[in-house]
Amino acid sequence: MDRDISGLSSMATRPVLAELSEHIRLVHGLPVRFDSAGGVEIARRVREGAEADLLVLADGALAELEKEGHILEGTTRPLWISQVVAAAAKGTPVPALGSESDLRAALTSAEGIAYSTGPSGTALIDLITRLDLADTLSDRLVQAQPGVPAGSLLASGRADLAFQQHSELMNLPGVVVIGPLPGDTAISSTFSGGVLTASSRPGLAREVLDLLGSDAASRTARARGMRAAGD
Repeated sequence: MDRDISGLSSMATRPVLAELSEHIRLVHGLPVRFDSAGGVEIARRVREGAEADLLVLADGALAELEKEGHILEGTTRPLWISQVVAAAAKGTPVPALGSESDLRAALTSAEGIAYSTGPSGTALIDLITRLDLADTLSDRLVQAQPGVPAGSLLASGRADLAFQQHSELMNLPGVVVIGPLPGDTAISSTFSGGVLTASSRPGLAREVLDLLGSDAASRTARARGMRAAGD
């Protein structure tokens, strides 16, 4: 094979895709490589004609690209679901998050609240609005740069509470994951995959996509803070 099967993905799925790419290469003999960046950046690259075979993004973003003709019809499939969690800097007080009132207290007592440019950030802002806290918290919200974990703003002292996909906050140095949001405030994102119309090897790309949706891939996803979309 003259070159790797290439994929594009957002940062939330980077850890699981890196591990699965190595597994697919070793076990199935298919050299696959994913380039990961912020979801907004990846969507921009696709629209500008990036040469790649596969795309893994939050399902809403991928659906928009499919409508625009960037995804081969019939190839889109949901892969994994990621829960949004709260995190704090290691060594700092960890707020309770057992109820909606706990979440309200944690938000209103935080001096800085970090969130991402991805779907978790959009959902968090929607939640804050639904809780009628938008005005109260407007000057405390700190958005991480595209592709930068919101948890990194904890270490720098720009925030004392961060919200993002579990896969992006787990194992981040200096960060303690508090847990998912409680009850009806819980936020989750579904990440889907599809074969790009720009692919020069759509057959092989479909084969890799099937492997990403396999039971073996589901086990890897769980270890990386996600669960299979079919679970």
